[in-house]
Amino acid sequence: MASMMFTDCSSTTTSRLIHLNRSSGTFLLRQCVGQLRLQTTASGRGCCIRSSSSPISSISADTKSEGGAIVIDGKAVAKKIRDEITIEVSRMKESIGVIPGLAVILVGDRKDSATYVRNKKKACDSVGIKSFEVRLAEDSSEEEVLKSVSGFNDDPSVHGILVQLPLPSHMDEQNILNAVSIEKDVDGFHPLNIGRLAMRGREPLFVPCTPKGCIELLHRYNIEIKGKRAVVIGRSNIVGMPAALLLQREDATVSIIHSRTKNPEEITREADIIISAVGQPNMVRGSWIKPGAVLIDVGINPVEDPSAARGYRLVGDICYEEASKVASAITPVPGGVGPMTIAMLLSNTLTSAKRIHNFQ
Repeated sequence: MASMMFTDCSSTTTSRLIHLNRSSGTFLLRQCVGQLRLQTTASGRGCCIRSSSSPISSISADTKSEGGAIVIDGKAVAKKIRDEITIEVSRMKESIGVIPGLAVILVGDRKDSATYVRNKKKACDSVGIKSFEVRLAEDSSEEEVLKSVSGFNDDPSVHGILVQLPLPSHMDEQNILNAVSIEKDVDGFHPLNIGRLAMRGREPLFVPCTPKGCIELLHRYNIEIKGKRAVVIGRSNIVGMPAALLLQREDATVSIIHSRTKNPEEITREADIIISAVGQPNMVRGSWIKPGAVLIDVGINPVEDPSAARGYRLVGDICYEEASKVASAITPVPGGVGPMTIAMLLSNTLTSAKRIHNFQ
């Protein structure tokens, strides 16, 4: 998979790839029409995540794609989860007078990071979670950031801490993330949480939000995982690796495809479930997919489209047009995994508050 050819599978053959630099948030245009050469890089059930609410048990005809696959509606599921969280936050406030709190630390003036933080604050407000925010200048010292982390670690009104990434280059990102109290690590990135996730018989306090959202979608749509063959495309610490660990905890037989994997399409054709998180538009073609497979597409890739109002449109790692004709169920992009990530962040914050205050 280190080097292979793929084409835009949309009806617009002149669409061109817009590279999204996930660390900087900038778009870089590659002016290529037709075939594009893919260069992949290796970037990227401890905590029980079974939903206590009833799963989505009936799918109406209008939730199917033109190809016939069931569309896994992450937006609708995320809304249902936020409604459930709202009820629990209200019940907690009325019962013991505690409001869950989420703190976000933002360093620098990056517009994309500021937008993400603003959206998280709006999401907190929508469910009744109290939000806290610290903004530090780009040239702040690492010690200043660590001081803010320490302050939130000691603040009893804060139940979750999120350090917005990326941090300025002069800071040790891992050192700062490791400083977050494991009891408030709602992003689930603390090495002890990841370590517990990887070990049988051990329970992480939190599971990373995006992979947790992927598994939650499978649960809510009553998609069986136990005994199934699952393939995860991508091995990042944020999505791929924890997604594989979660599937393993669900008793799936798991394979991981990465930039050094040979003949990846042969492996994916054996999969009952595919979770793709590699950040390469339309990489997974219809020919890669076993008939009836379930596809979870984490990729959000901007592709230049002159007909779109913004000049580009978003596509996933999976070629939706082709895959929906082969799969039994598929997440759309956008509207699939994306809304679930923020819902899981809110869920983790509520879980943290309940645990800290021993509230059932």
